[in-house]
Amino acid sequence: MSENHDLLTIAGREYRSRLLVGTGKYKDLDETARAIEASGAEIVTVAIRRTNIGQNPGEPNLLDVISPERYTILPNTAGCFTAKDALRTCRLAREMLDGHSLVKLEVLGDEKTLFPDMPATVEAAEVLIKDGFDVMVYTNDDPIMAKRFEEMGCVAVMPLAAPIGSGLGIRNPYNILTIVENANVPILVDAGVGTASDAAIAMELGCDGVLMNTAIAGAQNPVLMASAMRKAIEAGREAFLAGRIPRKRFASASSPLDGTFF
Repeated sequence: MSENHDLLTIAGREYRSRLLVGTGKYKDLDETARAIEASGAEIVTVAIRRTNIGQNPGEPNLLDVISPERYTILPNTAGCFTAKDALRTCRLAREMLDGHSLVKLEVLGDEKTLFPDMPATVEAAEVLIKDGFDVMVYTNDDPIMAKRFEEMGCVAVMPLAAPIGSGLGIRNPYNILTIVENANVPILVDAGVGTASDAAIAMELGCDGVLMNTAIAGAQNPVLMASAMRKAIEAGREAFLAGRIPRKRFASASSPLDGTFF
């Protein structure tokens, strides 16, 4: 299928790439830029509380290497453990990015697991939506909560595959599948991807995209891993669209016996 007929649409904007990438944990801004280029990503997420995008004059500015004219900058609330902090962070991002309304919301529950605090996430999402933000929300892999966020008005729902930065891959594929089957907004796996096969599995389940940071930035060769992830996302999407064969317990001959001469 031509990529021009299989676009990812978020908040009314179309994207060719279904891989979203973060900007943390790289050794320097040069490596950040080269890895993002190799990934082919068009949406780049930025932790406002941890990354300078102009709020700290005199320090290296991420936007000097990741141009908002080329990429959709997706501010996120990483490091926020209360709804109040998440709201403040999103509003700061909107002010700094000239009214930018697309944000990734995450409100964490504790520092050990970095699982989302669901009541606080719901609270923050409700306020942000009323305030005119387009909210992409990080959530656990609970199909009920995923549907609730959609019904609230979130423009995308982002269930975790495993704990943030764990590299464990998709721990509950049937939960993710259920979320995808019941959704009318984009579903993007967020957190827990470790290698290219994890990304491909997410796409084969029917997810609309995958967001990752540590899997690329923490690799021994981040730029090469970014390239691998790009290919995995594309292959997984094509496999999903093609439709895999059913699983069978026993063998099935690749070449049928009908019409043979012996």
